[in-house]
Amino acid sequence: MSHGVEAGTGRLIEVVNITRVFSVGGEEVRALRGVSFGIGRGEWVAIIGQSGSGKTTLMNVLGCLDTPSSGSYILNGKDVARMNDDELALIRNKEIGFIFQTFQLLPRETALANVELPLVYRGMGARERRDRARAALEKVQLGHRMHHRPNELSGGQRQRVAIARALVAEPSMLLADEPTGNLDSATGEEIVRLFEELHRAGHTLVLVTHEPKLAARCPRAVRLSDGEVVADGPGREVALGNLVIPSAHGAGGL
Repeated sequence: MSHGVEAGTGRLIEVVNITRVFSVGGEEVRALRGVSFGIGRGEWVAIIGQSGSGKTTLMNVLGCLDTPSSGSYILNGKDVARMNDDELALIRNKEIGFIFQTFQLLPRETALANVELPLVYRGMGARERRDRARAALEKVQLGHRMHHRPNELSGGQRQRVAIARALVAEPSMLLADEPTGNLDSATGEEIVRLFEELHRAGHTLVLVTHEPKLAARCPRAVRLSDGEVVADGPGREVALGNLVIPSAHGAGGL
């Protein structure tokens, strides 16, 4: 059974034999070693691993912030591994909604203005931009705080603004880097429940984390160690360390 295709109508992401090699002090460091897996439309997947596992490098590749040294990365039918910087920038703006641990909000702008920002880059008209930003804030239950600035919001509310900003351009996937890392446990639970709602609504979610508790909440998790996929399956099983051998779909169904 392939967890990579259950949630939607085919794969949104196909990673095939990805490697990433860096030159450090004249020596080669292999951050990713033949990583392969697929993610279906509407799936909620955790990428889990400790420091040095390769998960941050993989996140950068999935987010089109970096390109692999070899292998292919197909996102929504496009081989982004072969694109130049300008093409990657367009893909990031159109296909990916980023959610960061540190929120990355403009401090002097209101929540509404922060959420509008991706649509400004797209050249969207002011009225449509404002309407879509309002709708995105309502979706994360923050419509009543849209005119507040970040320093007037709690940590959980700031993260909700960041999630609304990621949603507003209707990307193919949401890519979240340690999204509860700067939050207390109660507020982190609120954010996880919001992710559950977004998953039920059909959004594709990819969470990068080192926290087993967060990975366990995801229907599926992919564990990295030393740049390789060492487990791929139900989130709880992978998080608890009960799976140590990649299943067939861990190789992208190849």
